[in-house]
Amino acid sequence: MTVIHLLVRDELESRVVNAVDPELKGVWTDLRTGDPAEFISSAEAGSHAVTQTVQVATAATLQRLLTVSAIALAVFAALSVVLAWWMAGRVLRPVGLITTTARKLSGENLHQRIDLKAPPGELKQLADTFDQMLGRIEQLVTAQQRFAANAAHELRTPLAVQRALAEIGLADPDPGPERIRWIRRQLIEAADNSEQLIESLLLLAASHGGGLERREPVALGETVASVAAGFGDEARTQGITVKASTDPMTVEGDPVLLTHLVRNLMGNAIRYNHRGGTIGIRAAAGDRSLEITNTGPAVPDEDVPLLFEPFRRLKERRHAAGEGVGLGLSIVTSIARAHGAEATAEANPGGGLTVRVVFPDYSGGSPGSSCGAGRW
Repeated sequence: MTVIHLLVRDELESRVVNAVDPELKGVWTDLRTGDPAEFISSAEAGSHAVTQTVQVATAATLQRLLTVSAIALAVFAALSVVLAWWMAGRVLRPVGLITTTARKLSGENLHQRIDLKAPPGELKQLADTFDQMLGRIEQLVTAQQRFAANAAHELRTPLAVQRALAEIGLADPDPGPERIRWIRRQLIEAADNSEQLIESLLLLAASHGGGLERREPVALGETVASVAAGFGDEARTQGITVKASTDPMTVEGDPVLLTHLVRNLMGNAIRYNHRGGTIGIRAAAGDRSLEITNTGPAVPDEDVPLLFEPFRRLKERRHAAGEGVGLGLSIVTSIARAHGAEATAEANPGGGLTVRVVFPDYSGGSPGSSCGAGRW
């Protein structure tokens, strides 16, 4: 308004003068033919009248312009406020929806999603990212709940067995030596199962933290050979042939956890095998992988990913002697993840499973080199 007012005021007076100038020239010509004194007096009067007329017209025009501009400013200010309020509400509505959904979330309704219907943009990406985050949280919470329920069930079973054996022993006032030895063996077996389960849970919790307390170069080929030799007697007892092919390969990590990784893979390969079967172990330095293949029952392809979840088995547990607790592959996955490796599995066409662990590249030199020289 100020700029327009100044521009119009500077230009308006000159334009009005130019508009009425031809009439002043006509008056000037008429007066030149008469008395000079009368001419001068008439010219001064006409000039004064024109000047006053121009000033009055200019002032009235500027006043009118100011009034119209003020009204226009007020109207457009009101329209701008209304438009800004409407646009702000439209733009911020997804943010309000996200906030409302976040406030409603709890452990019981993690399935709820924003599902924002909007054109592509930053807020649409934010809502979709929030939905994806909710999906991951729901999976984690569900897995934790299932893990806690399964762990409680697995721990309750050996305790129930021990209680039943104790009640059997107390029910007989004069049990014979053979019965006492049988109850003792059953109690020791139930205690061993409980101890194995607790150790597996502790190992899973230690490796699931993601960080390693100690890192050092580990000769994985030697570890594989040592663990395979330790399972030799058990494999021969079941008539299982173990074929090992290991290359010198160094992996940076925790030697105890890596030993447990190989031991769990070997234990699963023997436990879920059949008499007269085979186990193939290969540690390849070229692609930095550890692969264990075993024969055994057929595994559906759709069930293979589920075997990496805690307490998931191909068949229901019967609590028979030598039966695992269903944490082997879960521990393998957790230890591999802690070392930056990836554990995968695939079903063999003739039955059995092939588990493959691929480790990241380690540029620490030859096996046995100092830990300080190595890096990821």
